[in-house]
Amino acid sequence: MIPMALAAATPSWPGYRGPNSAGTAADAQPPTRIGPKENVAWSVEVPPSPSSPTVWGDRLFLTTFNAGALETRAYATADGKLLWSQGVTPEKFEEYHLTEGSPAAGTAVTDGHVVASYFGSFGVIVHDLDGRELWRHRLPVAETAGNFGSGSSPLIHEGRVIVNRDHITGSSILAFDSKTGKKLWETARPDRVTSYGTPIVWRQGETTDVVVAGAITMRGYDPSTGVERWILHGLPAYTCTTPVIGDGLLFFAGWSPGKADSPWPSWESTVEKQDKNGDGWISMEEFGAGEAWFKVQDIDRNGRLDKADWDAIGGLMKRGENVLLAVKPGGKGDITQTHVAWKYTRGLPYVPCPLHLGDRLYIIRDGGLMTCVNPTTGQPHYAQERIGTTGSYYASPVGAEDRIYVASLDGKLSVIKAGGTKPEVLHTADFGERIAATPALVGKRLYLRTHTHLYAFEAPQP
Repeated sequence: MIPMALAAATPSWPGYRGPNSAGTAADAQPPTRIGPKENVAWSVEVPPSPSSPTVWGDRLFLTTFNAGALETRAYATADGKLLWSQGVTPEKFEEYHLTEGSPAAGTAVTDGHVVASYFGSFGVIVHDLDGRELWRHRLPVAETAGNFGSGSSPLIHEGRVIVNRDHITGSSILAFDSKTGKKLWETARPDRVTSYGTPIVWRQGETTDVVVAGAITMRGYDPSTGVERWILHGLPAYTCTTPVIGDGLLFFAGWSPGKADSPWPSWESTVEKQDKNGDGWISMEEFGAGEAWFKVQDIDRNGRLDKADWDAIGGLMKRGENVLLAVKPGGKGDITQTHVAWKYTRGLPYVPCPLHLGDRLYIIRDGGLMTCVNPTTGQPHYAQERIGTTGSYYASPVGAEDRIYVASLDGKLSVIKAGGTKPEVLHTADFGERIAATPALVGKRLYLRTHTHLYAFEAPQP
């Protein structure tokens, strides 16, 4: 974790969704009215990538995919000036979805001493705050379901850079010494399919766990050794979200296509309908649902669907549980039946993480539908209430004071008043281009990355 004295003295948003991926900053006071021409302190053009801003003091860090290079960049928070850019060009790029993914999807993380970036095509690379490379650790090129690309961001905890790599095969969680790059431990996650969540830290009295949500299960690890301490079953078949901590509990919310939507059809009925040439398997052309979805089903990656592929995916879908749940601390081993405080199953998010703000827990799902529950009981204050914007949501909500900031994929940013019996929209702005990155909140600023621009927003001082 960030040294307490250092963190207290330095305005920071140290990684994906800020401190411990919580999406909140205790002292943040960003403006309510934000737009492409409203309360703009500065804006600069940046290469497109879905990763989010990271801030430490007078520097803002981004990962980008630019002209064939995977870059870590630093910008001055004062005026947006590019201070440095360091790039690497891998021998081979991971396959990634051209519109939904990027080889620079992971958000950089800092502890005020180093900046760590993870690229699925390359591995981990660490710089000091002035851009000098300290070390790099090459990793095998990521292979993800449907070739959507990797998306997990690294964590820095007590001098360890921790990375989750949930892939089609060879999944693991790894820890490196942040100063030297020495690999400290690696724990296999052999039953994990592709997932996109970022590790977080859960302090429970004298015990600290690194928690990772993956396909079907969530697990807690000893950060010193990588030993698995507990496992919780009952998550979605494909997990995009990251858990959050609040009120002494750990909260997870997620949805993916699975048994909650419709029964998985049998291979016999599917091949009868789609095997046009009668050869006993289904080609991409016969499948007819697009290359990306075809590749999700093609488990053995031989360019065709057969019964083994179909039954493997069907088994995963049938086991997946779409849910918002709260986990009690102190568990060891399998805690599925003993440490779930409550569950809720409406209005679940596909990509955005939950937000714990004040005495409430918020989730946002595609279509601009917001749900708010009591974090200690799971009882809803309101469910699937519209906030006036539609479309998909990839950016996660963030909160400051009594306001929630949430951006849709089509570029609408909404400011919602926290609390109440339904969401009260305080302000909406249209940026006219894609927003996949989660905003950063630091002091009186909100930093926002759109498809082609990086903005800093701050209300003028009286």
